[in-house]
Amino acid sequence: MYHQPYDSKHPVICMDEKPVQLVKQTRIPLPAKSGQPELVDYEYERNGTANIFLFTEPLAGWRKAVVSERRTSVDWAIEIQRLLEQDYADCETVILVCDNLNIHKLASLYQAFAPSTARRLVERLEIHHTPKHGSWLNIAEIELSALTRQCLDRRIPDRETLEQETSAWFIERNHLQKSVDWQFTTADARIRLKRLYPQIES
Repeated sequence: MYHQPYDSKHPVICMDEKPVQLVKQTRIPLPAKSGQPELVDYEYERNGTANIFLFTEPLAGWRKAVVSERRTSVDWAIEIQRLLEQDYADCETVILVCDNLNIHKLASLYQAFAPSTARRLVERLEIHHTPKHGSWLNIAEIELSALTRQCLDRRIPDRETLEQETSAWFIERNHLQKSVDWQFTTADARIRLKRLYPQIES
Protein backbone atom coordinates (compact mmCIF):
# COMPACT_ATOMS: atom_id res chain seq x y z
CA MET A 1 0.00 0.00 0.00
CA TYR A 2 2.85 2.42 0.80
CA HIS A 3 4.31 1.90 -2.69
CA GLN A 4 1.16 2.91 -4.53
CA PRO A 5 1.38 6.21 -6.46
CA TYR A 6 0.07 9.32 -4.72
CA ASP A 7 -3.66 9.89 -5.24
CA SER A 8 -5.02 13.09 -3.71
CA LYS A 9 -8.60 11.79 -3.95
CA HIS A 10 -7.74 8.55 -2.11
CA PRO A 11 -4.93 9.41 0.35
CA VAL A 12 -3.29 6.79 2.56
CA ILE A 13 -3.41 8.01 6.17
CA CYS A 14 -1.68 6.16 9.01
CA MET A 15 -2.88 6.61 12.57
CA ASP A 16 -1.88 5.50 16.03
CA GLU A 17 -2.29 6.71 19.59
CA LYS A 18 -0.12 7.08 22.66
CA PRO A 19 -0.99 7.47 26.34
CA VAL A 20 0.93 10.21 28.16
CA GLN A 21 1.44 10.60 31.90
CA LEU A 22 1.27 14.24 33.00
CA VAL A 23 3.96 15.01 35.57
CA LYS A 24 4.46 18.20 37.58
CA GLN A 25 7.75 19.36 39.07
CA THR A 26 7.77 19.54 42.88
CA ARG A 27 10.80 21.86 42.92
CA ILE A 28 11.87 24.47 40.39
CA PRO A 29 14.71 23.05 38.24
CA LEU A 30 18.07 24.79 38.40
CA PRO A 31 18.87 26.31 35.00
CA ALA A 32 21.68 24.97 32.83
CA LYS A 33 25.10 26.60 33.17
CA SER A 34 28.12 26.52 30.94
CA GLY A 35 29.29 22.90 30.86
CA GLN A 36 26.45 21.72 33.15
CA PRO A 37 22.93 20.60 32.13
CA GLU A 38 19.70 21.70 33.80
CA LEU A 39 19.29 20.06 37.22
CA VAL A 40 15.91 18.45 37.85
CA ASP A 41 14.87 16.96 41.20
CA TYR A 42 13.98 13.27 41.08
CA GLU A 43 10.69 13.87 42.95
CA TYR A 44 7.60 14.66 40.92
CA GLU A 45 3.83 14.86 41.26
CA ARG A 46 1.51 12.85 39.02
CA ASN A 47 -1.14 15.02 37.41
CA GLY A 48 -3.28 12.53 35.53
CA THR A 49 -3.00 11.14 32.04
CA ALA A 50 -3.91 12.13 28.50
CA ASN A 51 -3.96 10.50 25.10
CA ILE A 52 -2.47 11.58 21.77
CA PHE A 53 -4.10 10.56 18.49
CA LEU A 54 -1.59 10.93 15.66
CA PHE A 55 -2.52 10.97 11.96
CA THR A 56 0.04 11.16 9.15
CA GLU A 57 -0.05 11.12 5.37
CA PRO A 58 3.47 9.85 4.53
CA LEU A 59 3.44 10.73 0.82
CA ALA A 60 2.38 14.33 1.52
CA GLY A 61 4.68 14.95 4.50
CA TRP A 62 1.64 15.86 6.64
CA ARG A 63 0.80 14.91 10.17
CA LYS A 64 -1.51 16.02 13.00
CA ALA A 65 -1.42 15.22 16.71
CA VAL A 66 -4.57 15.67 18.78
CA VAL A 67 -4.67 15.48 22.58
CA SER A 68 -7.72 13.92 24.23
CA GLU A 69 -8.57 13.12 27.80
CA ARG A 70 -9.26 9.46 27.09
CA ARG A 71 -8.95 6.84 24.35
CA THR A 72 -12.45 5.47 23.91
CA SER A 73 -14.44 4.41 20.84
CA VAL A 74 -16.26 7.76 20.88
CA ASP A 75 -13.00 9.75 21.15
CA TRP A 76 -11.61 7.84 18.14
CA ALA A 77 -14.82 8.33 16.17
CA ILE A 78 -14.78 12.09 16.79
CA GLU A 79 -11.21 12.32 15.46
CA ILE A 80 -12.15 10.25 12.39
CA GLN A 81 -15.04 12.63 11.72
CA ARG A 82 -12.66 15.63 11.94
CA LEU A 83 -10.21 13.88 9.64
CA LEU A 84 -12.87 13.18 7.01
CA GLU A 85 -14.89 16.39 7.23
CA GLN A 86 -12.18 18.96 7.96
CA ASP A 87 -8.70 17.73 6.98
CA TYR A 88 -9.79 15.63 3.96
CA ALA A 89 -13.20 17.05 3.09
CA ASP A 90 -12.41 17.09 -0.66
CA CYS A 91 -11.31 13.44 -0.86
CA GLU A 92 -13.54 10.67 -2.11
CA THR A 93 -12.14 7.99 0.20
CA VAL A 94 -9.54 8.02 2.96
CA ILE A 95 -7.52 4.81 3.24
CA LEU A 96 -6.73 4.45 6.95
CA VAL A 97 -3.89 2.23 8.21
CA CYS A 98 -4.12 1.40 11.93
CA ASP A 99 -3.52 -1.44 14.36
CA ASN A 100 -6.10 -3.89 15.68
CA LEU A 101 -7.08 -1.98 18.82
CA ASN A 102 -10.69 -2.71 19.72
CA ILE A 103 -11.80 0.92 19.10
CA HIS A 104 -10.49 1.00 15.51
CA LYS A 105 -13.74 -0.28 14.02
CA LEU A 106 -16.50 1.15 11.88
CA ALA A 107 -18.90 0.25 14.70
CA SER A 108 -17.29 3.03 16.79
CA LEU A 109 -18.73 5.59 14.37
CA TYR A 110 -22.25 4.21 14.93
CA GLN A 111 -21.65 4.33 18.68
CA ALA A 112 -20.71 8.03 18.52
CA PHE A 113 -23.07 9.44 15.88
CA ALA A 114 -26.58 9.15 14.51
CA PRO A 115 -26.90 6.34 11.94
CA SER A 116 -27.11 8.74 8.98
CA THR A 117 -23.93 10.58 10.01
CA ALA A 118 -22.09 7.34 10.77
CA ARG A 119 -23.10 5.89 7.39
CA ARG A 120 -21.86 9.01 5.57
CA LEU A 121 -18.47 8.65 7.29
CA VAL A 122 -18.26 4.88 6.74
CA GLU A 123 -18.80 5.32 3.00
CA ARG A 124 -15.68 7.53 2.81
CA LEU A 125 -13.42 5.38 5.01
CA GLU A 126 -11.45 2.27 4.03
CA ILE A 127 -9.67 0.70 7.02
CA HIS A 128 -6.61 -1.56 6.71
CA HIS A 129 -5.35 -3.13 9.94
CA THR A 130 -1.71 -4.03 10.42
CA PRO A 131 -1.12 -7.73 11.16
CA LYS A 132 -1.32 -8.90 14.76
CA HIS A 133 2.08 -8.23 16.40
CA GLY A 134 2.96 -6.22 13.28
CA SER A 135 1.98 -2.72 14.38
CA TRP A 136 5.55 -1.63 13.52
CA LEU A 137 4.37 -1.73 9.88
CA ASN A 138 2.34 1.40 10.62
CA ILE A 139 4.23 4.58 9.62
CA ALA A 140 2.35 6.46 12.36
CA GLU A 141 4.56 4.61 14.87
CA ILE A 142 7.62 6.26 13.29
CA GLU A 143 6.01 9.68 13.73
CA LEU A 144 5.05 8.86 17.33
CA SER A 145 8.65 7.86 17.99
CA ALA A 146 9.84 11.22 16.61
CA LEU A 147 7.23 13.05 18.70
CA THR A 148 8.35 11.22 21.84
CA ARG A 149 12.05 11.94 21.28
CA GLN A 150 11.68 15.54 20.13
CA CYS A 151 8.83 16.74 22.31
CA LEU A 152 7.79 14.42 25.14
CA ASP A 153 11.17 13.42 26.62
CA ARG A 154 10.65 15.68 29.67
CA ARG A 155 8.08 16.32 32.35
CA ILE A 156 4.88 17.84 31.00
CA PRO A 157 2.68 19.15 33.82
CA ASP A 158 -0.81 19.45 32.28
CA ARG A 159 -2.97 18.91 29.23
CA GLU A 160 -2.75 22.54 28.11
CA THR A 161 1.06 22.36 27.94
CA LEU A 162 0.84 19.00 26.13
CA GLU A 163 -1.52 20.50 23.53
CA GLN A 164 0.77 23.50 22.98
CA GLU A 165 3.89 21.34 22.64
CA THR A 166 2.36 18.75 20.28
CA SER A 167 0.78 21.47 18.10
CA ALA A 168 4.10 23.32 17.81
CA TRP A 169 5.83 20.01 16.95
CA PHE A 170 3.53 18.93 14.11
CA ILE A 171 3.19 22.44 12.65
CA GLU A 172 6.99 22.70 12.44
CA ARG A 173 7.33 19.20 10.91
CA ASN A 174 4.62 19.97 8.37
CA HIS A 175 6.36 23.23 7.49
CA LEU A 176 9.63 21.34 6.91
CA GLN A 177 7.75 18.71 4.85
CA LYS A 178 9.37 15.90 6.81
CA SER A 179 8.49 12.61 5.14
CA VAL A 180 9.20 8.92 5.73
CA ASP A 181 11.35 6.94 3.31
CA TRP A 182 9.67 3.52 3.59
CA GLN A 183 12.17 0.84 2.51
CA PHE A 184 10.28 -2.32 3.50
CA THR A 185 9.04 -4.00 0.30
CA THR A 186 6.52 -6.73 -0.47
CA ALA A 187 9.44 -9.08 -1.21
CA ASP A 188 10.84 -8.33 2.27
CA ALA A 189 7.41 -8.99 3.77
CA ARG A 190 7.18 -12.41 2.12
CA ILE A 191 10.41 -13.40 3.91
CA ARG A 192 10.02 -11.60 7.24
CA LEU A 193 6.27 -12.21 7.62
CA LYS A 194 6.18 -15.69 6.09
CA ARG A 195 4.08 -17.04 8.96
CA LEU A 196 1.25 -14.61 8.06
CA TYR A 197 0.90 -15.74 4.45
CA PRO A 198 -1.44 -18.67 3.68
CA GLN A 199 0.28 -22.00 3.14
CA ILE A 200 -0.76 -23.81 -0.04
CA GLU A 201 -0.65 -27.57 0.19
CA SER A 202 -0.05 -29.48 -3.04
